[in-house]
Amino acid sequence: MVLCQASRADPIEEKVQLCNACHGENGIPQDVQTPVIWGQHQGYLYLQLRDYKRGTRKSDPMSTIAETLERDEMMALAEYFAGKPWPRLGQPSASDAVAAQAQRANVAVNCTGCHLGAYQGDGTQPRLAGQRREYLVKSMIEFRTRTRGNNPGMSDLMLSISEEAIAACAEYLAGLQ
Repeated sequence: MVLCQASRADPIEEKVQLCNACHGENGIPQDVQTPVIWGQHQGYLYLQLRDYKRGTRKSDPMSTIAETLERDEMMALAEYFAGKPWPRLGQPSASDAVAAQAQRANVAVNCTGCHLGAYQGDGTQPRLAGQRREYLVKSMIEFRTRTRGNNPGMSDLMLSISEEAIAACAEYLAGLQ
């Protein structure tokens, strides 16, 4: 019985190591445009893996990996990374002027309606607080240009604010913990 359990755990552990190669062994990705996944919500992580597999979210490396995953493996990976602590990236807090611009953008598009008051997200809504600034900008611009097509509502929202407001939001969110 123990041997059977160990053999089932090995494939997920190998996949975790594959994820860690980009997303960081300690939860801090080396590439600033790679998202933090440690401590992200299980439902959100699962949906992103599913969307990469379906092709509704595109990334050559992620799509290639997700194509090999079965649903139970995606769920196990999502559960594993959701159980990790959110890493402290040491990103600086936004200036008062940038924070005010980000708050105006929030009023315009109601970010906190889904991502909640402290931008911690929940369930299938991702945590944004403390995420990499560069990744946040990249992701919001991909929604704006409809390059990222797995959430059309986000695309519509990002079209309703300026790129300067997007940059302010990303800087503000990155500085939150």
